Amino acid sequence: MLQQSIAIGPLGFSLHQLVLIVTFLIALLVGALLGRRHSVAVSDTLITIFFIALLAARVVFVVRYWEAYDGIISRLDIRDGGFDLAAGLIAGLGYASWVLWRSSRQRWPLSGALLAGIFTWGMLVGSTLLIEQQSRPLPHTALLDRNGHSANLPQLAKQTQQPLVVNLWASWCPPCIREMPIFEEAQNTEQDITFVFVNQGESAQHIETFMNQHDLSLDNVWLDQSNALGSATGAHAMPTTLFYNAEGKLVNTHFGELSRATLQQGLERLR
Repeated sequence: MLQQSIAIGPLGFSLHQLVLIVTFLIALLVGALLGRRHSVAVSDTLITIFFIALLAARVVFVVRYWEAYDGIISRLDIRDGGFDLAAGLIAGLGYASWVLWRSSRQRWPLSGALLAGIFTWGMLVGSTLLIEQQSRPLPHTALLDRNGHSANLPQLAKQTQQPLVVNLWASWCPPCIREMPIFEEAQNTEQDITFVFVNQGESAQHIETFMNQHDLSLDNVWLDQSNALGSATGAHAMPTTLFYNAEGKLVNTHFGELSRATLQQGLERLR
């Protein structure tokens, strides 16, 4: 549920990103109110904590998947969403603890702001995780293959008896185009996982032209001309990649462009 996405004009956001923004804004608000009462500002400290956590999360993720990146530019490109949550939390809380120990003036307003942020995060994430405990099976959305034959994900999963990686894409979406060669490479090398590429809202002829233009050779390219799968899975912006285990349960969702590293991380969760 947290990885469902929403589109606002040309921009897309996952609910997880919005929860993070809301949590940070609540912490800033509480910090400002308590800071005024104690005549001390803590907003700069909160911003520093946030960026230290963000930096640590990115650095640790890149180190973990160093070989999956092509070079320094790709390692700096955070559009792939590659972050190590545990490392970010440890770094952020570590710096916050150091500030609380060193600065007695900030102690109460900063503690209050952090607790408000943690409480907000816990309430929003905790409630959704309770829902996520319910199995979210493969949707029985009616789709078509490129030859016009009916197809659906549960049927394919039953045939292959493998985990499924389902990518929702469109030819007008630049991030979709950039990640296609990565998927093509993975489909050729990951023989124990089935990849499905569900085009949203375009015709078979248009897709054929697109594949030829970009010299792509992909299996399981399907059509969803009414965008029904996006509605069924809560993926309202593209690209979105859904990771289903061999039992047909959704175990991870990646909204936005994938790199080799973030795809590798998603595949690890299927094994």
